[in-house]
Parts: sequence; structure tokens; C-alpha cells
Amino acid sequence: MLDLLDYDFMRRALVAALLVGAVAPLVGVFVVQRRLALVGDGVGHVALTGVAVGLLTGNSPVWAALVAAVAAAVLLEVIRAVARTGADLALAMLFYGGIAGGVVLVSFTPNGGAANLVAYLFGSVTTTTWSDLAVFAVLALVIVAVLAVAGRLLFAVSEDEEFARAIGLPVQLVNTLLLILVATTVVLSMRVVGLLLISALMVVPVATARQVSRSFAATVATASVIGAALAVAGTGTSYYIDTPPGGTIVVLAVLVFLITAAGRAGARRLSAMRRRHTHPVTHDHRHGGPDCEHPAVHHADHVDYVHDGHRHAPRLTRSGVDYDEH
Repeated sequence: MLDLLDYDFMRRALVAALLVGAVAPLVGVFVVQRRLALVGDGVGHVALTGVAVGLLTGNSPVWAALVAAVAAAVLLEVIRAVARTGADLALAMLFYGGIAGGVVLVSFTPNGGAANLVAYLFGSVTTTTWSDLAVFAVLALVIVAVLAVAGRLLFAVSEDEEFARAIGLPVQLVNTLLLILVATTVVLSMRVVGLLLISALMVVPVATARQVSRSFAATVATASVIGAALAVAGTGTSYYIDTPPGGTIVVLAVLVFLITAAGRAGARRLSAMRRRHTHPVTHDHRHGGPDCEHPAVHHADHVDYVHDGHRHAPRLTRSGVDYDEH
């Protein structure tokens, strides 16, 4: 089996995956907190128009997509703030119009434009160039810097928007900032997992981290580590089994979430069973004695006695014998 690090294109792909996987959940944690898990998909649809404009004009599709995505983010917040009753329909028009516009515009590009568009839709991390990596690094640093400065404000508004508004926080400005961060993350990630799968990389590692973390700060850190690990693992796996990198990353992310959720559910059930087995019960007489009329149920390592519809196992304590209720 060939070592993937022997190839320059795979080294670039792994660095890109690491950057995107670590940064996307940092924004995704606020998106999940606000119950806007699918907003990345909507912004990604509009970013597709930017990609098509870049391909059509011969400019960088990344920067064109960034302009389109940020414009869509600002417009999205305006619609949410002004047209509350018809916001859903207006947003649907914006998102579907974005992807339709991208498809129409790319039809006017020279031969090969459609193939390039597919790479942005589903990701093509193995085609990442060093100039792409430089752009990714700049965008990642911008996102981290903004979160470091405004993270507390984002958390306050995400936790309770009405309370934040009541104490005078600039809620609409913070909401707009969050959506701009989402737009930037979408553009950062589109070459790795694709515009149609970007929300998964933002949301699924966060959902997994919430299964094992007990605080918001722990969730943020854990989600970033999980996202980076999954992005790198998915990119490497796709190389060896010859599958699309974006889809492989998302499939691994979903599998890890399902395994973690199942493990947490099993741990909760085991903990509940242990609590039931360690509840002490006292009786006026000693089970197993000559005057005990309670049926005995024998097990390999202990004996239960049926008492008032419950099973109890004798346990020796400092004060004598009590019984654990099953």
C-alpha cells in the first residue's frame, strides 16, 4: 500500500482538511445553539452563484463565492428581522434562487466549467493548490480571531436572545456577525466537503461533542478536535479506498456520532441499573432464616429474595445486614 504522504497533492489535501475540520465546528457550535443547523446549506446555495461568477469571469471562485455568501448572510438577517411572518418563504426564494443562478451562469462558461462546478458542489480536496491553502489559512485565522474577540457576545445571544436584547446587547449585529462567520466557513470548507455537505462538517462534530461534554467550553474544544480528526481520517481513507473525500468525511462523522450516542445511552442505562441495585432496604427479619417465607431466587454469584413484589440481595454492612433492591 502506497504511503499517501509521499504525494504532494495528498499533503496539501491533509493540511486543508485539518484546517477546515478544526475551524468549521467552532462556528457550528453557535449555529447548533441557535437551532440553525441548516443555515450553512442555504448560504452554500448562494455561494454557488459566486463560484459560477468566478468561473465565468476568470476570477478566483473562492473570493467570488465569499462575496456572494457574505451578501447572502447580511440579507438573511435583514429578512429575519424585518419580514418575520414571511421569512421562511423569503429565505427559500433566496436559497433556491442562489443555486439556480449558479447552474444557469455556469452554462455560459467555457468547456470544463460544469466539471469545476461539481468539484465545488461535492468537494475536491485533492485538487487543492498551495495558493488555495494560503487562502484557507487566512480565512481560518480570521474566523478564529473574530471568535476570540466576540465569542462571549455570540454565546450570550445564542443562549437567550430575548434576555440579551433586554440587557442592551446589539442582538441584530451579533446575529449578522454569526451569519457572516457561517458564510466564511462555507467558503473555507467548500473545496474539502463541498457546498452540499458543508453543514454536516459544521454540525455533526458539535452534536458528537455534546454527547460527551459537560460545558459549553468543553463542547467547543471537543468539537474542534473531533472535526479535525474526522476530516483528516476521511481524506486519508478516501485515498486508500478510492471514494469521494467529502462524502467519506461526512459518513465517518455520522458513524462516530451514532456510536457515541449509542454508547452514552448504554452508559445511562447501566448507571440507572446500578442505582437501582444499590438502594438499601431494611427488614424486620433476616432473609434466609428459619422464619423467612419469602421465595429465594438463586443466581451464580448471589441470592435474591422476593419481598413485596421486589427482589432484594443481602449485603453485609458495618451496622449489620441490609438489602439492595433490584
